[in-house]
Amino acid sequence: MLRDRIEKVEARIRAAASRAGRRREEIALVAVTKTFPAAAIADAYALGLRDFGENYVQEFEAKAPVLPLPNARFHLIGHLQANKSNRAAELFDVIQTVDSVRLARRLNDAPTRRAQPLEVLIEVKLSGESAKSGAELEHVAALAGALAAFPNLRLTGLMTMPPWSDEPENSRPFFRRLRALAASLRLPQLSMGMSHDFEVAIEEGATLVRVGTALFGSREP
Repeated sequence: MLRDRIEKVEARIRAAASRAGRRREEIALVAVTKTFPAAAIADAYALGLRDFGENYVQEFEAKAPVLPLPNARFHLIGHLQANKSNRAAELFDVIQTVDSVRLARRLNDAPTRRAQPLEVLIEVKLSGESAKSGAELEHVAALAGALAAFPNLRLTGLMTMPPWSDEPENSRPFFRRLRALAASLRLPQLSMGMSHDFEVAIEEGATLVRVGTALFGSREP
């Protein structure tokens, strides 16, 4: 079942990349495993996946001890509270949701055994939804400049989550805005697109797509 779902997602990624004149190798599939057990991550790893996304520090902390997977990369894709930044910096390879200088400073100063700077992305809030987190558009350039001063962080790109819609095309304007912003800041990574709209995201330049339901099925309520 999981093998079949991975193959279907891969086919969708390749088709979208082809339409956009891109190479498949430019796009990383981040398997979103929140609420799924560590065994699901291990199964996906055995089938060739290497990037995994989790939303909650505490949830992944419980899974991590049984996941010594060589070359796997774990991304935090959910909102990060500043008081959990130390543990997040230790557990994750990539933090995709930096949205303030305060949080960036906490991550930079976190005591870790990490040999290399922690890779981070700025989460950008492009919608007016009050429930959404992320840096406001007008603050992103200043935040990117501030991040450059932190030696233990490596800013590589931007991430966003457009308003939910059953129609994937409704996400396209938000993806285009993020791509333009990343280009203006000369940042190569674009994390955008989920199970329902990642093909549109790829057409608009996504380098990281965050896919959960299309791989693992619906989550328990």
